[in-house]
Amino acid sequence: MARQIALLTLHGMGETVDNYYETLRNKLFAKLDNTANKLSFQAVNYQCLLQPNEQEVWNRMDKGDLRWDDLRRFLLFGFADAAGLETNKEMDGSVYEGAQLDIARKLWAARQEMDGDGPVVVIAQSLGCQVFSCYIYDAQREAAGETRYAGIWRDIDRFGEQITGSTQPLSPQEKSFLRGATLVGLLTTGCNIPIFVAAHKRLSIRAIDRPNNQFKWLNLYDKHDALGWPLRPLEGGYEHLVEDRQVNVGAGLLDWLKSFTPMSHTAYWEDDDVISALARMIMQGLLHPITRSAVLPPAAVPTPNPD
Repeated sequence: MARQIALLTLHGMGETVDNYYETLRNKLFAKLDNTANKLSFQAVNYQCLLQPNEQEVWNRMDKGDLRWDDLRRFLLFGFADAAGLETNKEMDGSVYEGAQLDIARKLWAARQEMDGDGPVVVIAQSLGCQVFSCYIYDAQREAAGETRYAGIWRDIDRFGEQITGSTQPLSPQEKSFLRGATLVGLLTTGCNIPIFVAAHKRLSIRAIDRPNNQFKWLNLYDKHDALGWPLRPLEGGYEHLVEDRQVNVGAGLLDWLKSFTPMSHTAYWEDDDVISALARMIMQGLLHPITRSAVLPPAAVPTPNPD
């Protein structure tokens, strides 16, 4: 039986296990009940491109005179992820390119399970929010005729076989799907996009374009999470595209330490309110199937007023 909607997950920064999504999936499927069998569940894992090198560096460190091992390990693995994705990203075989390739492969796998175009929902945590936003931004700018200098969208045809496993060229409709044309929901948790754009001039900050009339971006953040931020204050389109919603994650009796400290950054995908928001987004996608007429063309980049 063909699936009717797809869900992609993207993990955050730091050490990540292969089944990082397991708690989220189990709680979500319990919430969806019989509807879960309509879902194509796809997990993006870009950490496998980064973690072996980070572990090698950690192993080489002489930690005999160092203190705060756990904090050092968190910072090394976490911030090395962000640095690794942004450094030399225009080079062939870069981590930036590899992360985008995995997103495209998982979207393609979802399309196969749906027997063609179908609605897509994405949940991204922490650094994963930036990774996915960059993927969609690059794809939309390529569609608008801009030259891209990094990632798979600088020449999507060259990556076609790596995405599909076939020598058959990607069709325009397939490329449109891979660009996120049927993306109806984006749920971001502990999002740190502001950290990546803070050093840019205000006029240079720009959100992705709305891919279709049914698209909704819900950004959940805990006020105790120093790595999670609201997005609407960025402007540049975020103020019209995103709904920021404050949550208190890890609020159970045994989770009080996470609930009221920066450790809340790790608690979003275990939280019932987050799972419920994701389930509602999926159900909305099922109730209102995406149509081609709902897909919007990529917007042209506005020219800044020199005054």
